[in-house]
Amino acid sequence: MTAPPRLLTIAGSDSGGGAGIQADLKAFARCGAHGMSAITAITAQNTVAVTGVYPLPPEAIVAQVRAVAEDIGVDAVKIGMLGTAETIDAVNEALDLVGDVPIVLDPVMVSETGARLLDEEAEATLRSRLLPRVTVVTPNLPEARVLAQAGEGEEPEALARAIHALGPKAVVVTGGHREQAIDVFFDGQRLVELPGERHPEGSAHGSGCTHSSVLAAHLALGNDPLEAARAAKRIASEAVANGLRGLGAGPGPVDVLGLGGGAAGGA
Repeated sequence: MTAPPRLLTIAGSDSGGGAGIQADLKAFARCGAHGMSAITAITAQNTVAVTGVYPLPPEAIVAQVRAVAEDIGVDAVKIGMLGTAETIDAVNEALDLVGDVPIVLDPVMVSETGARLLDEEAEATLRSRLLPRVTVVTPNLPEARVLAQAGEGEEPEALARAIHALGPKAVVVTGGHREQAIDVFFDGQRLVELPGERHPEGSAHGSGCTHSSVLAAHLALGNDPLEAARAAKRIASEAVANGLRGLGAGPGPVDVLGLGGGAAGGA
């Protein structure tokens, strides 16, 4: 029997189960991949607030990745919440342990409830240490402006080009913060708009985590970055449309597995 793709998420834990490694592992499973995790931080959060963030020691992050890489192996990596410059340095070290595999970076900066999840002083470290190493980076519009050090008026196409110049092989500026839910893909040659539907009645908590995790899974399955970005757009959009409501007082989580009765089959 052929083993499924082995996907590693290096990210924070969401105690409410909507985002972070919890969302990543669900997205990996949706794509038929085996999910593994190296936790960077533990958050105390629910649907209305993040009430605590507890970073793990850098050596614990490296140790988790080493344990997985030495025994199970890794076919692709998704990186999410990092929090501090020390954590970024640890992840940069840990990536040396996984071999030459696709890496997707979701540059998590602020939670859905408004809590800051990346120190401002860590932004430069993220640009210099990780962006040159990744296959695809998937910022939303506010994150793209931070990475590109651009103003409010900068268009997504220009942001994608500016971020690409920092070293990643491809950039996807996701469209969740635009009037139209259009992602912009740029890999140095192809500039492609990926249209999608906006789902005002859906639930979007964890949508960015789901998007980047599906993208990583499809890279592990052998798709090129553009086709992986198309799959990520489609599946994340479905997960938002099917989002779970009635779980807590705030925005509910996306539903990538069809737990609420939506269709979730297939990669």
